[in-house]
Amino acid sequence: MGRKPHRGGNPPGPTDRVKLEIQFDKVQLLGALFGQYDQNLIALEGQLGVYISARGNRVVVEGQADAAARTRDVLTSLYARVLKGDDIDTGDVIGAVALAAEPMLEGLVHADAGPAPTAAIRTRRKTIVARSPTQVRYIEALSSSDVIFALGPAGTGKTYLAVAQAVSQLISGSVDRLILSRPAVEAGERLGFLPGDMKEKVDPYLRPLYDALYDMLPAEQVERRLASGEIEIAPLAFMRGRTLANAFIILDEAQNTTPLQMKMFLTRFGERSRMVVCGDPNQVDLPNPGASGLADAVRRLDGVEGIAVLRFSAKEIVRHPIVGRIVEAYEGPSQDG
Repeated sequence: MGRKPHRGGNPPGPTDRVKLEIQFDKVQLLGALFGQYDQNLIALEGQLGVYISARGNRVVVEGQADAAARTRDVLTSLYARVLKGDDIDTGDVIGAVALAAEPMLEGLVHADAGPAPTAAIRTRRKTIVARSPTQVRYIEALSSSDVIFALGPAGTGKTYLAVAQAVSQLISGSVDRLILSRPAVEAGERLGFLPGDMKEKVDPYLRPLYDALYDMLPAEQVERRLASGEIEIAPLAFMRGRTLANAFIILDEAQNTTPLQMKMFLTRFGERSRMVVCGDPNQVDLPNPGASGLADAVRRLDGVEGIAVLRFSAKEIVRHPIVGRIVEAYEGPSQDG
C-alpha cells in the first residue's frame, strides 16, 4: 500500500517544516482509516495544511510543527475508533480536527484509547462521538442536567445527539419512555387542512425524528417499542394536560412554538425525567417571528439551576462543509446594494 501526498494549498516554509512518522499495528485497517479513495486523508490535509504519505503500516506527515502534531493526534484517535469497529468519514475527520484545536479537550483526541466516555453516546446500532467542542459540552449536559436547551443552525447535531442519548437511556432502563415531539405545522398546527387520518397528517412533520431513531436502533426494535408505547412520537398539541414521568422528552423545531405552547410543554416535566428543547432562533416560521416561545424561554430560564443552555454556531455544522458555508452566507450581512 502506497500513497502520494495530496498537493493542495501552499507548502510550509523550509524553516518550520517537520516530518513525523506514525506506525499502525494492523495495516489491514488502514483502508477504513484512510477512507474510500483516501478521502479522509485528503480532508485532513485540507483542514491542517499538511502532506500525508503512506507505505505499508507507516504514515509520514509533513508540515508545520503544530499542524503535523495535530495530524498525528487526530490519526491516532481515529485509528483507535477503527479498532473498535467504528466507521470513519470526513465528518469524523473534521470533528476530530476541531476537538484537537481545543486545549481543554485535548485528552479526547490524544489518547490511544480514543474519545473519553463523556464525548460519546453508545446505542444498539452505533457509537456517536462528539464532533465539535460544543457537542462535547452538550453530551455532558445530556447526562447531567434536567432541562437542556440546544440552540443553533441545522446540521450541528442538536436533535440527533438528543435522540441518541434518549435511546441510550431507554436501553439502559434509566427511563421508561422516550417521547419525541415537534410543532406539527409552522403556525397554529392546523392539522385539519391536511388529507388523511391523524397519523397521516402528522407523520411528514415528524419524519426527521423517525429517521434519527432508525439510525440508533434496529428497525424491528423501533417498531416494537412504538407499538408498546415505550417510544412515542407526537405533535406538540398532544402534550397538553399530561405529566411525563420516567421519560426522556425531546421537543424539536422549538423556535416555532409560541410562549404559551412552550410554557405548556416545559410544565409537563415529571419525576425522574429529562427534557431537551432543540431549535434554531434564526429560522422562526411563525407569523410574528418575535413571538417565538424558544427565545422567550431561554431569556427567562438561562442560569436557572438544573437548566443548561448550549449554543452552536455555523462553524460547528457537522454535515457537508458546504452546509456551514451556506448558513454563514445567509446569516451574514445582506448583499443587496
